[in-house]
Amino acid sequence: MRKIATIFLLLFSLLEPSHAADTAPAKQDPVWLTESRASIRSEKYDQAIKQLQGANETSSADWNNLMGYSLRKKQPPDLVGAEKYYQAALKIDPQHRGALEYYGKLKLINNDLPGAEALLARLDKACTFGCEEYTDLKEAIQKYKSKK
Repeated sequence: MRKIATIFLLLFSLLEPSHAADTAPAKQDPVWLTESRASIRSEKYDQAIKQLQGANETSSADWNNLMGYSLRKKQPPDLVGAEKYYQAALKIDPQHRGALEYYGKLKLINNDLPGAEALLARLDKACTFGCEEYTDLKEAIQKYKSKK
């Protein structure tokens, strides 16, 4: 009985909130990330590009991914530029799910089905238990194939 009580107390102490966590600052996204995502949600891609250029966080996979996305979605799109930024994002973080998905969609725009399928395979490995990016790219590939 004493062992059970000791185990119970140990488990309870692990579940008890840490006071050190109360004083640690909450992780917040950088301003450029928050602002550029808001512009993208509003489909203001040129504005997002300017915000990203102002931040110039070229060593960030998220920055490169959002720059690629904005270039791909703006009118007229800059597909060559978008590809460059997706490649940079994946060089920084080879498992960046957003970059894998969006680069795969760019491959489909460029009629590169094998390239899109290769990125889908990489996403499958990056998403251990499945993820939205994998599902979205898989659907885009299926839609692409049904049109051919």
